Order: sequence, then structure tokens, then C-alpha cells
Amino acid sequence: MILADKIIKLRKQNGWSQEDLAMQLSVSRQSVSKWESAAAVPDLNKIIRLGEVFGVSTDYLLKDELEEDPDSPAGRLDPPYTVGDAGEPLHPVSLEEAHAYLDLTHKSAPRLGLAVAACVFSPVPLLLLLGRSELASAALSENRAAGIGVTILLLIVAVAVAALILLSSRLDKYSYLEKEALAPQYGVTGLAESRRDSFETAHKLAIALGVALCIVSAVPLMLAAAFDAQDSTYIYLTALLLCLVAGAVGLFVWSGIRYSAYQKLLEEGDYTLQRKRENQKNERLGSIYWPLVTAIYLGVSFLTRRWDISWIIWPCAGVLFAAVSGVAALLRRG
Repeated sequence: MILADKIIKLRKQNGWSQEDLAMQLSVSRQSVSKWESAAAVPDLNKIIRLGEVFGVSTDYLLKDELEEDPDSPAGRLDPPYTVGDAGEPLHPVSLEEAHAYLDLTHKSAPRLGLAVAACVFSPVPLLLLLGRSELASAALSENRAAGIGVTILLLIVAVAVAALILLSSRLDKYSYLEKEALAPQYGVTGLAESRRDSFETAHKLAIALGVALCIVSAVPLMLAAAFDAQDSTYIYLTALLLCLVAGAVGLFVWSGIRYSAYQKLLEEGDYTLQRKRENQKNERLGSIYWPLVTAIYLGVSFLTRRWDISWIIWPCAGVLFAAVSGVAALLRRG
């Protein structure tokens, strides 16, 4: 339980309003409100005064791991092991910095999700125009439909990619969160855990809905094949499939960015210290692996002149890289 939650709990136990507590501490109600929302941390003098007013120790207020009974040995935990004890540098993360990062990801996540979804959606106008040109009554030729459709596709992709670059650049200054060992200052861990827990349900719903959309997206095409639909119907249903997949991808990106922000601050999931070390080593491996794959691709393509099938090297190389990284990790552990 973080300081903000303890202040709220103790204030309510005493039956005080924010104004009542503010009067006893000689501060404004806005200050108390900021403390309770974890937007600010009271200074040391105010923390001492809070302990006197509530009748608790400052240790209880300041230590997140102390719960109901601060004097009980069961309520105390051993200090967590820090990477600094092993001699590795720690990057400090202040409460204000954590607030700024989480607020930025909260604003950027839906925009990034929309931008990625737009890239998936971009062929839809082209497909709709081509489907229209297939109709006998249509005055739109296939070449004109293709020209207009590709133009719209490129415009959508251009805007989406520009948005992705701009939004991602704002998050670049926090890239150390996924690469370096962290030393979160007081309140950061509690803040991240609190927000993660409140977002957990929405995250699971977004993943479930996204998976459902991906599965359902193929159903219209299967039904069209079962009933021998016209060619133009397949084109329209492919456009519908892309719309559903775009919605699913948008949900995955939005939810993933929000949830990974909490994991980065807590160093959980894909951002544990061990994973960070492995990723750094895999980056070195990748700097050798991918240029080698590029050389093989170009060599095979120029020698065989089969550019139409040589692209298969890339998906195979992607799957192989995952296997190579896994084997390298096992060898390092061994």
C-alpha cells in the first residue's frame, strides 16, 4: 500500500474530510488531494505531522510493504535485493517521472493503435473501388479504380507512418526503462501496481475481443465460398476482413502499450532484469545475423533471378532468428 492509499484510509477511519485534515496540517485542501492521488508527495515535516495526527509511525507511512500493523514482525519484509548490490548501475526513476511516462503512454496508446490499424485498413478503399469496377453497370474502369485506390492507400499509409514516427519519438526519452536496471524512488512501484491492477480487466477484454475479431473475420469469406458467391462479393468480403483485423490490431496495440508501460516500471514480464540482459546480447547477435541474411537474400536473388520466390528467405530467417536466440540463451545459462 502506497502513501497515498494510507492517507486516504487513515483519514476515512477518523471520519475526516480533506478539508478537516488540511486544517490540522495547516495546508490547503488541494495539497491533500494531490497527496491522495499520488500526484505529489508531502515533505518530511508534513509526513512527521501526518504520523502525529493519525497516531502512526513514519515508518508505517513511508514503507509500502508495511500494512495493517506496522509493529508486527509479520508486517515487515526483508529489503528487496537491488541490482546495485551486484555492482551494476541503476537508473533512478522519480515519482514525477513515472507520472509523466504513464500519462504520456495513456495519451499515445490509442493514437498509436489507430495509426497501426490505419495501415492495415489502407487497402480497403482500393478493394471497394475494384469491387465496384467489377459490376457491369459501373462507369468506373478497373485501371481508374486501381489508380484512385492505390493513391488513397499511399495517403493513408503516409499519414499513419508520420503519426507513428512523431508519437514514438515522444516516448524515446523513456527508452531506458526497457534497457537499463531501474532504481524506482518512493511511490513509483505502488503507483505502477495500482494503475496496472485497475487496467487489468480492460487489458484482458481487449485481448479477448481482438482474438475474437481475428477469428470471426474469416467467416464471411468461408460462407461466400460455401454459396458460390460472385467475384465482386469476395472483394467486398476481403475488405470487411481487413476492417475487422484492423480493429483487432488497434486493440492489441492500445492495450499492449498501456500494459507494457506498467511492466517496464515494475520490471515484470518481458522487462525483467534477466530479459534486459538477454535482449542486449541478442542485439549484438542480430547485428551479425541480419546483415548475413541480407547478403544471402541478395546473392540468391541475383544468381537465380527468381525475385518472385526469393522473398521466402525473410520469413524463414525471422523464425530461425527466434530459434538461434533461444539456443544462444540456453548456452549462456549453461
